[in-house]
Amino acid sequence: MAFRCQRDSYAREFTTTVVSCRPAELQTEGSNGKKDVLSGFHVVLEDTLLFPEGGGQPDDHGTINDISVLRVTRRGAQADHFTQTPLAPGTKVQVRVDWERRFDHMQQHSGQHLITAVADQLFGWKTTSWELGRVRSVIELDSPSVTAEQVAAIEQSVNEKIRARLPVNVRELSLDDPEVEQVRGRGLPDDHVGPVRVVTIESVDANMCCGTHVSNLSDLQVIKILGIEKGKKNKTNLAFLAGNRVLKWMERSHGSEKALTTLLKCGAEDHVEAVKKLQNSTKLLQKNNLNLLRDLAVHVAHSLRSSPDWGGVVTLHRKEGDSEFMNIIVNEIGSEETLLFLTVGDEKGAGLFLLAGPTEAVETLGPRVAEVLEGKGAGKKGRFQGKATRMSRRAEVQALLQDYISTQSAEE
Repeated sequence: MAFRCQRDSYAREFTTTVVSCRPAELQTEGSNGKKDVLSGFHVVLEDTLLFPEGGGQPDDHGTINDISVLRVTRRGAQADHFTQTPLAPGTKVQVRVDWERRFDHMQQHSGQHLITAVADQLFGWKTTSWELGRVRSVIELDSPSVTAEQVAAIEQSVNEKIRARLPVNVRELSLDDPEVEQVRGRGLPDDHVGPVRVVTIESVDANMCCGTHVSNLSDLQVIKILGIEKGKKNKTNLAFLAGNRVLKWMERSHGSEKALTTLLKCGAEDHVEAVKKLQNSTKLLQKNNLNLLRDLAVHVAHSLRSSPDWGGVVTLHRKEGDSEFMNIIVNEIGSEETLLFLTVGDEKGAGLFLLAGPTEAVETLGPRVAEVLEGKGAGKKGRFQGKATRMSRRAEVQALLQDYISTQSAEE
């Protein structure tokens, strides 16, 4: 039996009866990326307006008597609605669907059927899988390569069919109907029961499918193919938008274009050239800055070497600099008798550090320096360097190094 959402994808609310309600858990992804487990109930209705995930299409969102349904999954001929409030069996309930999400899924899913059929008709490419994503959808084509000209041909053809207002019909066939063998599809789920549902785009395609679809291609409005990407072995991924997603994409793109026009002080047709000029200028500035930083590192190294405080433990901190800056200083000094502790970055926050000196001392002290600065690092050949999160503890490191030198001197 098909659900109400499959018999009438345009229905937004209806009344039905609760069949059962049992305790259940739902695993969700929290804001920190970790899995959270929600306690609640699986509610089964006599019929449902909320589509359970399947066929590459995510589930619907909606409410039952104004109680939010967080997930809908299919279990044989039934649909489990996960709620955090129980509903008594036998209760008459009002079911409402999140129409914006539903219609978006209808547009993307019917758009996929259309692109799949046209790619097969024009170039003989089969669709091996697809994903209805939150921002864009992706079709995996059984072809190692797809050219820009072929993409343009597919896009032109699908939009011509949308403008032709071709009807989309849904039929149910019995499993033993000979026509089932002629219908495109990737097989039925192992727990499938009842008739086979066939979605037909007039004169274009007939495909086994459980999803919700538009009743006419004109409801797709427009399809935009965003481009292609290399897929799995000998496969190509084609990304696309359909319907309202195209309008939203155009709105975002237009907003970005207006902002760039203001920032770059030129028309949209000159944006690319203006950015190239900025990139070239930035590269030149970076090159000049790097040369100056190298010259400064050499000067700092000579100043440290000739300082009356040279010897034992020598420390230096600069707000500006990088790992190369610190390594140039160490290379210029070339001393293996002195412990050199260099840091760059925020005086109290994050930054980089380098400890150089006698190999044995550096091997012993390096991990302890990283621990004090609450960072991580690695070392070899008399140098230990890494990233720190607590530069405010540099004085503690200096005391640690001084104690080590004092202990070594006393032992000698």
